[in-house]
Amino acid sequence: MTVELVRASAHDSDVLFAARVSTQGEQTLESSRLDGVETEQDEKRSRGLINYLMRDRHGSPFEHNSMTFYVQAPIFVFREFMRHRIASYNEESGRYRELRPVFYVPAAERNLVQTGKPGAYEFHPGTAEQTALVQQQTMDVSRHAYEAYQRMLEAGVAREVARIVLPVTTYSSMYVTMNARSLMNFLSLRTKREGTHFPSFPQREIEMCAEQMEEHFAQLMPLTYEAFNTNGRVAP
Repeated sequence: MTVELVRASAHDSDVLFAARVSTQGEQTLESSRLDGVETEQDEKRSRGLINYLMRDRHGSPFEHNSMTFYVQAPIFVFREFMRHRIASYNEESGRYRELRPVFYVPAAERNLVQTGKPGAYEFHPGTAEQTALVQQQTMDVSRHAYEAYQRMLEAGVAREVARIVLPVTTYSSMYVTMNARSLMNFLSLRTKREGTHFPSFPQREIEMCAEQMEEHFAQLMPLTYEAFNTNGRVAP
């Protein structure tokens, strides 16, 4: 999975001026033009305010920012992404361009065996035979499907029709834009971490995307990220 931060307007100071306008009004205009936490001596006060907002779930101050990511992943991962109606998406179109023969094949370390009940599944390593079976069948089906896709294109069939034979393991690309509040909601659901208030059990492939997005978030808004983890990884 590939995730790149394309552009961002996201700083802890965005949260601070948005929160303080409720009591300071126009006095917050100067701080709203800063790109970082006000000054080093104010960092403790700023950390305390952000933690308070996170803990007591005053969520709107975390919305005054934006992060845009470029994501390359299999189509089945994008279907999970788009369950989150808290972001803006633009995806590569199989109607307008010929899709590339790039397919996801699970690596040997990908857990294959599922146990437990819905909402509390556990996944364990497969046997060498299961790993070989998954990899071989995935490659065989992908090759066969892409050959059928190419035959239809060569016969003059429209791309939007020919693409229907391609499997969900086909790679696609998209831009996704969201604010910090939405990203924290996404991370709370698509990562598995010990000590969270509400444990989640994401599919590993989308978690791999979420982990890369989280790294960027931690660098852009360190105080917000710290408060998110301190308060059980619950989006405010």
